[in-house]
Amino acid sequence: MLNTFAARGLIKLELARALRNRKFLFFSVIYPAALFLLISSTSGSANTKVTGSGLTVPTYMMVSMASFGALTAVLMGNSERIAKERENGWVRQLRLTSLPGHGYVLAKTAGAAVVSLPSIVVVFVVAATLKHVRLDLWQWLALTGAIWAGSLVFAALGVAIGYLATGDAVRPITMITYFGLSILGGLWWPSAVFPTWLQNIAKWLPTHAYAALGQAIEQSQAPHAKDIAILVVFFALFAGGAAWLYRKDTLKA
Repeated sequence: MLNTFAARGLIKLELARALRNRKFLFFSVIYPAALFLLISSTSGSANTKVTGSGLTVPTYMMVSMASFGALTAVLMGNSERIAKERENGWVRQLRLTSLPGHGYVLAKTAGAAVVSLPSIVVVFVVAATLKHVRLDLWQWLALTGAIWAGSLVFAALGVAIGYLATGDAVRPITMITYFGLSILGGLWWPSAVFPTWLQNIAKWLPTHAYAALGQAIEQSQAPHAKDIAILVVFFALFAGGAAWLYRKDTLKA
């Protein structure tokens, strides 16, 4: 009971802190929508099909940039904030509560995922109003749910990086991970244009599977079991690693 109460309290605190950070909200919400407009406007006409997908450029990039926005919100926010909390003693104070390692990871992951919702919605609104992307109601709802739920994978990764890196090293490590996963996973341009050897790597990355969920929904198809399995496995690895690093850090203190 105490553990649940402590986790809920931390989630509320995380939400309040994130919503007060206007610079972070601007970067995570406006940046992906602006990229969507830029890429979709410079990659051919509205009817141009993306290689290997069967989707038009605006439709394909809408899912990619919504996923990228959610990734930005949960990964960038979690990793640097946690590294700073470790340095200023906030995490040390949390250890005095009844909150266990898995509760800490859950609270950080859930808090970050909630903040990612506006970035998804804004990209969808921009795509529908300015690029005339049209989908059925169930597809809009399913896309929102799938991309939002999938962001939990990267929220857990952000927690792990925050405990793995020091305050000085966390930003470069996060940026390399952030751009590496985004580009190689096909969020900025289709992985079908990559060399074959790079495509073979990309298809096993969580970002590739993440975007594939939305692309399947856009084509009125069920997500592939392989993509779901990849996301589940990576979530387990990231969340388990984050909880282990939290406990390890506790023992060192």
